[in-house]
Amino acid sequence: MSNIYEGRTTNEAIEKGLKELNVSRKQVDVKILESEDKRSFFNILTPRVVKVELIVKEGIEKSIKKEKIDISAESEIKAEENIRKFLDEFISKLPTNDLKYEIKNEKNDIFVDVKGEDTGYLIGYRGNVLNSLQVILNNIANNELNERARVLLNIGGYKEKREKDLKDLADKIAGTVIKKRKSITLEPMTSYERKIIHSKLQENSKVETHSIGEEPNRKIVVSLKK
Repeated sequence: MSNIYEGRTTNEAIEKGLKELNVSRKQVDVKILESEDKRSFFNILTPRVVKVELIVKEGIEKSIKKEKIDISAESEIKAEENIRKFLDEFISKLPTNDLKYEIKNEKNDIFVDVKGEDTGYLIGYRGNVLNSLQVILNNIANNELNERARVLLNIGGYKEKREKDLKDLADKIAGTVIKKRKSITLEPMTSYERKIIHSKLQENSKVETHSIGEEPNRKIVVSLKK
């Protein structure tokens, strides 16, 4: 789970996020999206805005979801309006004319599903474009809201396909670890992808998993259970 927060300084943005998520600094990974240093002579008089992304570490997200208060119906409607306004304009400027989207609400979560004949360029390599669009949609949806909704974007059924591929990969890696009796470190993945691997291998009684490194290069290590 990740969210974007703003402040006049990096510390202010981080503290704002920690307070909203109700977590400690050790329970999140921080990614600076717009730092205090990126200011030129021409924008020195404009208000400083620092943006950070807080990514909740595995194992902590579940407890946060239980504690999180549902947003009001008014905020949910406003968030959906913000998304529709953006997507209508965004899609109208794309080279693909057959794209359509559907929005579904579930408590604090807003699911956006985009479908069409040619959606590959909106997904990108391993979903990198999709993930960036999801961050943008989260910022737009929560613009001028006191509460915060979470936007989950899916394009062309990518997430279902990716989930299946990751589960197959998890089984394959587990088999190799058991056979060779050596740990394997996977390539960097998003928190969403790592969660799929962790969950899948919890079913395996012979291996265990943990994550190492900092975002966006955080990786999963699969090893034999001690």
